Formats: sequence, structure tokens, C-alpha cells
Amino acid sequence: MKITTIEARDLSEAWFLCLREVLDSGYEYLIERGSYAGQKRRELDYAQIKITNPGNRPLTPDVPAGVPSPTTMEYIENYLPYLMTGKRAEGEQYTYGQFLEHQIAEVIRMYREDGFNTNQAYMSVGDDRSIYLPDPPCLRGIDTRVRYNSLHFICYFRSWDLWAGFPSNLAAIQLLKEYIGSELGVEDGEIIAVSKGLHLYDYSWDLAQVVCGISEEKQQTL
Repeated sequence: MKITTIEARDLSEAWFLCLREVLDSGYEYLIERGSYAGQKRRELDYAQIKITNPGNRPLTPDVPAGVPSPTTMEYIENYLPYLMTGKRAEGEQYTYGQFLEHQIAEVIRMYREDGFNTNQAYMSVGDDRSIYLPDPPCLRGIDTRVRYNSLHFICYFRSWDLWAGFPSNLAAIQLLKEYIGSELGVEDGEIIAVSKGLHLYDYSWDLAQVVCGISEEKQQTL
């Protein structure tokens, strides 16, 4: 298993650097079970991404002219209730918010009443029944830490679509972090994101090459 470590200044740079890494060294395989079964993925064995200034605006990626943006602020703002509240739309198996809503309130209470020097302010996603879902939650936990007067998030994704999921997920998670930080009266800190399944589906390979300025001929030699 190869451990890939990436450090970026903001969300847009993190997305770009991860695209390059997956194109350069991602493991290519045919999906036997899960989203897009029967198609191909390129995936990093294990990725850890440190983003030092995730609050830099814009939160959405900067893409070349002619390339459709993988996300928009309108989508992210509509997605935010999915992350923070338990309300489910018809047909949804779950929302992250159904697991996180009460834990968010408890993390704020814990830090306010008990102080910042604790390792217990961890918010989990999913339960022992999640494995039986056709598509279990991808985000499995958000750990938090207040240190150096800033709130930091450490997130784990069991599987993570880099093209569209990564920028939408992290932008919404950043907005959640800003909300909790404002409730605690601390500065905005880093995001460290970890995944053993950071990947690109084959439908997005050509788009990712354009974003990274990689020609088809060069990609074939990688």
C-alpha cells in the first residue's frame, strides 16, 4: 500500500494536486461492487491531504475555460443541510446529517463547558447497519481539535469521488467548521482529509487531464 501525502494551501489547490496524483499513480481496476459497478476507477491506495487555509475563497475549484465545474456554491449551499440536519428527501437511504446533527451540538457543548483540551470531540457517521445498505456512507467520521486558538477538522472517507464529491464535500465541511468555530469564538483552522479510496471514475479521466494540462499521449506513458 502506497501512502500519498499532499499539502495544499486551499481547497482548489488540493483538488488540483489530487487530480494529478491519481492520474500519475492511481491504481486502475474494474469495479465489481459499489457505485458504477462494471466501470473503471483510478484510485490512490491511501491518501492524506493537509489543507492549511481551507477557508480561502472561492471554495469551488478553478477550472480552465470549456471544462464544466465539478460543483457550484449554489449546489454546496443546498448540500449543507444534508450534512448538518437529519431531514431526508424521499428515496434517500440516509443523510450525513441524520448522524451528525446531534453530535454537532454536543461537540459545541463539550468544548464550551469542558474546555478545549480533549480528544473526545469526534463525530461518527454510520452505524452497525450501514454495511447492509446498497451504498453505505462514504464519509465515516469528522474528528475535531481546537489547538493554537483554531478549530481543525480531520475527516475520513472510506470511498471518495475526487472529481465531484471531493470539492463539494470539503466545501460543505469547511462551512460546517466555520459555523462551529464561530460558536466557540476561535479562529478557522486546517482540514486534514484521509481516504483509502480517493478515486476518479473513468468518465472523468479526460476532463481531469484537461484540468491538469496532460495530453493524451503523455497520459499513456504514465
